[in-house]
Amino acid sequence: MGTQGRAAHILDVLVTEFGESIKRDPAAFQRKFRKMAASPFAFYRGSASVFYADLTGAYADDSFLDARTSRVWIHGDLHAENFGTYMNASGVLVFNVNDFDEAYVGPYTWDLKRFAASVALIGYGKALSDEAITVMVTEFGSAYLAELTGIAHGGDDAIGSLTLDTTSGVLHRVLQTARLSTRVAMLDIETTIDDYERRFAFMEGRSEVDPGRRATVVAAFEEYLTSLPVPSNPVEHHVKDVALRKGVGIGSAGLPSYNLLLEGRSQALENDVILYMKQAQVPAVARHITDARVAGYFLHQGHRTAESQRALQAYADPWLGYTTLDGVGQLVAEVSPYSADLDWDEVNEPEELRSIMRDLGRAVARMHSVADDESSHDLVDFSTEESIMEMVGDTAGFIEMLTSFAHAYGAQARGDHQTFVDLFRNGRIPGL
Repeated sequence: MGTQGRAAHILDVLVTEFGESIKRDPAAFQRKFRKMAASPFAFYRGSASVFYADLTGAYADDSFLDARTSRVWIHGDLHAENFGTYMNASGVLVFNVNDFDEAYVGPYTWDLKRFAASVALIGYGKALSDEAITVMVTEFGSAYLAELTGIAHGGDDAIGSLTLDTTSGVLHRVLQTARLSTRVAMLDIETTIDDYERRFAFMEGRSEVDPGRRATVVAAFEEYLTSLPVPSNPVEHHVKDVALRKGVGIGSAGLPSYNLLLEGRSQALENDVILYMKQAQVPAVARHITDARVAGYFLHQGHRTAESQRALQAYADPWLGYTTLDGVGQLVAEVSPYSADLDWDEVNEPEELRSIMRDLGRAVARMHSVADDESSHDLVDFSTEESIMEMVGDTAGFIEMLTSFAHAYGAQARGDHQTFVDLFRNGRIPGL
């Protein structure tokens, strides 16, 4: 495909994915696309639709796949910046995959390829050689396969977590940083206390809601409570305040969301809880999966997102659930004070990078292994780790497939970034 053909392809995919949303809020997409224009990696993060159009088009490849391993629960947007810390339902700080907005059921290799290409982009941005990038992707893939093998032999009881007790180096420091965070410190930033009661502080991107809208949001909250797998303390369910937020991330352009301030486990002000309720979207990968059983499994996109996260995390956020607002599916979860992301700008030494790749390979293997026949759902009704290992067979060939794709698609994404910038700055994206 020539330069002009590729530009037309990118434009067609972006218009198909975002066209209607651009019409609703062009200013939000101006901001989104400017963020995507900042670097090849930022473009890659915001253009999963282009990636999946390529995986089912010019880069289609069904090696290491069969009927079973083509319908594994996948993250859907597994790039290198979608990892961080969270406090699990057992009160343990965990470093793991995060942001499950794009999760769906599809080929497990799509997750691995999306991650591998993101590693190539990060490595190129750090001026690492192709050989160094190959080593990083090899470490990731090898750790992924080794972990899957261990789980296949030991059963789901062999699935561990990256915690303060099981990490060292960079990831251990990220967990320690998260441990220093406190709920009180977050509440001091996000809220104010007026007449002995806590309320939201209003800031850029957050505004008040009128009484009628508040009542509608609270009614959606009451519906959400029925989606929680474990009943919680009724004291926690008292809604103190509601505020409107506008989507601020690359993937949330133009989408309204709401913050809800809850009482927390007691009437003491230091343990109040902040939830977000945001509109869930159709994942980019879903356009390329034709399995009717998968599409029909979910009530709406909020249900899909929550169910996917519960499937892919051994101990998900206890506040994770779903509801509908104005007839549209919503995801509901806690705004956690204990979240900290891996800062790739701070990681430059080769050995540190290789160590991180090994840890992330293990994390992804555990994620794929959790969501199978031994989990709480019945959509994927077979052992994913055993099925994947049966298909891999040739380990060296599998690693070669991943590294070759990383280099090829990393170069493709760098070129696509420049093409996108030219389309955007020359006014060729309709509606902007």
